[in-house]
Amino acid sequence: MCAITSLSDNLNTPSPSAEIQVMNINWFQKQPQGNDEVSLTMNISADLQTLFTWNTKQLFIFVAAEYETPKNSLNQVSLWDAIIPSKEHAKFWIHTSNKYRFVDQGNNLRGKEFNLTLHWHVMPKTGKMFADKIVLTGYSFPEEYR
Repeated sequence: MCAITSLSDNLNTPSPSAEIQVMNINWFQKQPQGNDEVSLTMNISADLQTLFTWNTKQLFIFVAAEYETPKNSLNQVSLWDAIIPSKEHAKFWIHTSNKYRFVDQGNNLRGKEFNLTLHWHVMPKTGKMFADKIVLTGYSFPEEYR
């Protein structure tokens, strides 16, 4: 019965949507150790209701800043996360600052372009976990520290 329940999730074709606006860069500074640190205020809106099926227990979601540096082709910093317990809570809007410190290992961020990516993990009642994301592009850091 559990196998049939899990396989039935393959019949769902979700169409989630999300938008993230950077409302303010609260600070952009160089730490004493030489690393860049950023604090952002964001508006995050999403409709993830189509990710829920009768087999979905909850969603784990997080927003990550993703960018390239000379040392790494992908740098990923988690900024905010939440657990969505039900379909009724899966359509939301939130105004928030990054929940976790945004620190780059070096001083690579001035003028750098970056993406904000909304990741989600669908945690089923039975069967394997499913993960996907929406990549939102077009963001950049200031040229100078503030």
